[in-house]
Amino acid sequence: MPKVYNIIKRCTFVAVMFLLTYQKKKINIILFMKKLVISTLFVLQIVFVFAQSTGFSGKVIDSKTQKPLQNVVASIQNTSITSLSDATGAFIFNDLTPGSQMVLFRSNGYKDQLLVIEVQEGKVLDLGVIVLEVDLTIEQQINLITILENDLGDDNSGSENTAGLLQASRDAYQQTAAFNWGQARFRIRGLDNEYGNTMLNGVSMNKLLDNRPQWGNWGGLNDATRNQEFTMGSAPSDYTFGGILGTQEINTRASGYRKGTRISFAGTNTNYNWRAMATHASGMDKDGWAYMISASRRWAEEAYFEGTDYSANSFFASVEKKINEKHSINFTSIYAQNRRGRNSSNTDEINSIAGINYNSFWGWQDGKKRNSRDREVEEPIFMLTHYWKLSDKTRLTTNLMHQTGSIGNTRIDFLNAPDPNPTYYRNLPSYFTSLYENEPSLVPISAYQPGGLGGVPNPDLLGAISAPFLTNRQIDWAAMYKANTSLVGYDAQGNEIRTAATSKYILYQDRTDDKLYTANTILSSNLSDNIIMNAGASYSRLKSENFQYLTDLLGGTSFLDVDPFQTGSASQPDLNSQNREVKEGDRFGYNYNLFAEHIDVFTQFKFTYKKIDFYLAQSFNRKTYQREGLYQNGIYATTSLGRSEKIDFDNFGFKGGMTYKISGKHFLTFNSLYMSKAPSMRNVFFNARLSNTPVRNIDSETVSNLDLSYVIKTPSFKARLTGFYANIKDATETSFFFAEGAFEDSDGDGGDAFVAEIVTGLDKLNIGAELGLEYQITSTIKATAALSYGEYIYNSNPNVFLNDDTRAANGLSTIVNLGESKLKNYKQPGMPQQAYGFGLEYRDPKFWWVGANINHLSETYLDVSSVLRTQSFVRNPASVLGSPFPEITQERVDAILKQEKFDPYTLLNLTGGKSWRVPGKSPVTIGIFATINNLLDVRYKTGGFEQARNANFRELNQDLASGTPAFAPRYFYGFGRTYFFNFYINL
Repeated sequence: MPKVYNIIKRCTFVAVMFLLTYQKKKINIILFMKKLVISTLFVLQIVFVFAQSTGFSGKVIDSKTQKPLQNVVASIQNTSITSLSDATGAFIFNDLTPGSQMVLFRSNGYKDQLLVIEVQEGKVLDLGVIVLEVDLTIEQQINLITILENDLGDDNSGSENTAGLLQASRDAYQQTAAFNWGQARFRIRGLDNEYGNTMLNGVSMNKLLDNRPQWGNWGGLNDATRNQEFTMGSAPSDYTFGGILGTQEINTRASGYRKGTRISFAGTNTNYNWRAMATHASGMDKDGWAYMISASRRWAEEAYFEGTDYSANSFFASVEKKINEKHSINFTSIYAQNRRGRNSSNTDEINSIAGINYNSFWGWQDGKKRNSRDREVEEPIFMLTHYWKLSDKTRLTTNLMHQTGSIGNTRIDFLNAPDPNPTYYRNLPSYFTSLYENEPSLVPISAYQPGGLGGVPNPDLLGAISAPFLTNRQIDWAAMYKANTSLVGYDAQGNEIRTAATSKYILYQDRTDDKLYTANTILSSNLSDNIIMNAGASYSRLKSENFQYLTDLLGGTSFLDVDPFQTGSASQPDLNSQNREVKEGDRFGYNYNLFAEHIDVFTQFKFTYKKIDFYLAQSFNRKTYQREGLYQNGIYATTSLGRSEKIDFDNFGFKGGMTYKISGKHFLTFNSLYMSKAPSMRNVFFNARLSNTPVRNIDSETVSNLDLSYVIKTPSFKARLTGFYANIKDATETSFFFAEGAFEDSDGDGGDAFVAEIVTGLDKLNIGAELGLEYQITSTIKATAALSYGEYIYNSNPNVFLNDDTRAANGLSTIVNLGESKLKNYKQPGMPQQAYGFGLEYRDPKFWWVGANINHLSETYLDVSSVLRTQSFVRNPASVLGSPFPEITQERVDAILKQEKFDPYTLLNLTGGKSWRVPGKSPVTIGIFATINNLLDVRYKTGGFEQARNANFRELNQDLASGTPAFAPRYFYGFGRTYFFNFYINL
């Protein structure tokens, strides 16, 4: 700097002498001033170079197109120093500390590039060209199809309890969990997705009804939703306080999409057969406009399981106007319509007769397969976002969102007619094997004839025995249409002439029509070089209309709206409109509104220092629920009509964590969280279809979480080892089923009933470890390994209540307290608790690649019934004192109630692809991507549940002793061998 000072001093002296010598000559003065300005600028440039002389610069390009890449984030690891590449791909760092620095280059759609650079004192190094390769896992994420829908509920919750992850992550463990274990319904850390948060431009998309996201709202829009940020577990997010499963943020800002056009066509044999997709992004033009549009169609006449048709149309548009350097407005609209035929869960008996791909929900009609259980989702989203750059260090994002539309699940209803379900238990061979008084004289003659009631092969009985299921395994649509007509005569050829009559069979929807309004704002500010603050506030209001909707009279004229299981006024769904004849397009059965309001605020502070980073965050939220009955139900005449009381839940959350930088390559991270969480609305109003009555004394559940990780990051080797602990206390769950001899209360009353089961005080404990490894063996060969080892158990004996509508109709208390259910130490169901994966990938410099992954999954358990583990299970209803059944033994009870563990299985998956660059002024890329999952065609159970219909020891014991129980557990199966290929063009 002394040298610089001397130069400035000498230049100033020369300038003064010029001024004194030529002060009388105006023209010379002007010429002098020009020279002075040039000299000064030259001097300032020298000063700048000398003062900012420690750093490096370079240019980022695409490896395939050789084009510059804009908005690539270059960051100095273990610091908050970042640089963004400009339109020419150039970037620069100044004022750096001399020495070895690790620099990470990251851009959506490209592989991370991690470089070690020796920064030298007094020099600005020119790194030259930095080449980023297309991230093939992004291509895999775009085509991810392992979202399993075959075992979703019919509850119109609006959510799909998927195990597959939609986000692409650079973590080897998360990639394996998403792309290889997702097909087996693996859940990260054993957690349901209600404990995570899925966001769109900073707005939470978790449903207020059950706290889960509805993936169908953006199905088929993979290209449009590819810009994502994901935080693992309770790690900090810039957008929300979050939960213990993590936060997934989907950003649809139009200027954030890379300019270009993409057209693709795919084929598969999973949930659909074909998919066509087109996407175009304009980039930001000189007038400050940018837009992105995308559309797709997916369809199948029959997907993987029998009778599962599929039809989906999706549209996306995002438009942004950059008003000036501080303000920008973005409008996003999403329309994703999805209709799919569902497939049934089946018992082992059914599967042994009809195969594990069998689906009882469909039947032939006019030469085509028609599914009786269609699920349809159509919920458009409209969002207006304002981006405000208050300063170079502070940004404010504000959203207004409106979501409307409907979710519907169809099913058959019938009145004064036989059950049309081909797997109805009286249609199965097991029906007679489960009868203890199976004497020939007591068996109907129809049981021994084809199409009869059922029976067991016995040479002593009359002829061959045939259960109806053995000859008629599908729904008989023609028979239902015929039942809905009356015979009026015959034509000249002797054919029947029939006319429409009152329907005995109909098809209806359980329907939910939602209107959701949300407003939120998110502030992000660099308070200093070491402190970043994030804060946010949001308000949501929901009106949810819930009703039965008659879609098809199946050839009849009308349908009588009564409850066939009740008599008198109790049989009337609406006392104000009794014995109503309903037609197509009418609401009937039940009709009510749910209202919810949600207020949420959070603050978060992140501190970054040389050896340690840490953060602290806190949140407060309030949820308010209310039900409004539109029918005065005959069973609940005083509690069904009008508005219920408002139910409020106030909840708090606190979390914190730290990262200790052992070195530039080794880190220790720790995260902790404690929060309370409101029960979902569906669990508060357990019998919402008929009554305003909520669960009394229901509490928010409390959630705590700890995780500790050791992380290694080098250019060739990356690893993460994490131990985690999650404890969920006081959860509430509801379910519905038909129970025979289910219970007795303090009055000794009990019997058969369709009941609502309410489980309160349920604790869950999830402990385990996860490991992800990635090693670049050579420049073309990469190995990955992943492990998840967990123990996920129920950690309490919750209380079980049953709500019986029949008791209400008879003037008795509807709620029966069954006391504790001995669930403690039973395993949480429906997911592998242990998973292991290993993969190899070869990537050729000529842009083709192939990979293989082998995965072993185990420790998956059946969902057990809470009712069967209460004292009511062992009590004899016929006993006045409630004594146990005389034949009962503890050994037999333990054997019956032992939780079933599914067999482990190993899945081999292959992936590969090739891309070509077509030269020209505007290069075109053509590529193909393909996968074969479960190459060895292993068939495996992904889940299942105990049936609680035989709800006492004697009935269940007799059923099981037959060898082919009529009410055995029902199971879900994963796909066998499946394929997927995608051909795409990038313009």
